[in-house]
Amino acid sequence: MRVTIRDLKRMKRDGEKIPMITAYDYTSACLVEEAGIPLILVGDSLGQVMLGHDSTVPVTMDDMVHHTKTVVRGTRKAHIVGDLPFLSYHTSAFDAMRNAGRLLKEGGAQSVKLEGGQSQAATVSRIVESGIPVMGHIGLTPQSVNQLGGYRVQGKSLKAALQLMEDARALEEAGAYAIVLECVPAPLAKMISERVAVPTIGIGAGADCDGQVQVFHDLLGLYQDFVPKHARRYANLGDAVIQATSDYISDVRAGQFPSDKESYTLGRKVLDALTDHSTSPV
Repeated sequence: MRVTIRDLKRMKRDGEKIPMITAYDYTSACLVEEAGIPLILVGDSLGQVMLGHDSTVPVTMDDMVHHTKTVVRGTRKAHIVGDLPFLSYHTSAFDAMRNAGRLLKEGGAQSVKLEGGQSQAATVSRIVESGIPVMGHIGLTPQSVNQLGGYRVQGKSLKAALQLMEDARALEEAGAYAIVLECVPAPLAKMISERVAVPTIGIGAGADCDGQVQVFHDLLGLYQDFVPKHARRYANLGDAVIQATSDYISDVRAGQFPSDKESYTLGRKVLDALTDHSTSPV
């Protein structure tokens, strides 16, 4: 049975920290599931780490449905959250519900995530009322990178900090079951976490959030274009992949791969018959 939103709320009540990681395909989903991760986000960050875009803005609903399907197929227990991409929920309540429904109905996710606080509270409420669990996301909202003027820490002034507190309250009141806090000063994230009853999931928001989320490729050192301050590399698989590929290239060029160990053979009788046949006059 998969982890549910009730399980996640219980974890907050019990003081049990919630680890969350992104995954974007079947193989990565299988691996993090085997490790015991309870919560997986199919993030629109796939725009950068999987599709090569310079932001999340170009990601489409079809992209998200496709990748969510693959992650769901690689898991049995983890709760899968599908990200609603840019402009998939901004134009109308109908579009928001239809696209959220696609991530559950077609993608197989158990809940959706969208960015925005008070400005999106009514949308969150409508989606939740339709039976779709919603995870909120405030602070740095990457889909608004052009409006924010880049990837910057949010909530540093009194006015901005108070607004984030109001955003968190608005999302909780709208029915969000959890809230991502991205690039928020740690003391402010602590205050928000203490003031809402739903779990907060931090990314660059300090250790006092109820859980943490990291990008799969950052965690494992697979994405080398940019390493965020908040990311900790638990492995450096990017270098390992480069070295392994370089070794493979060298072995092929030197005629050392494949060896007999990696090759298939024929039975003696078949081989002898083939040899006789090939040497017989036509």
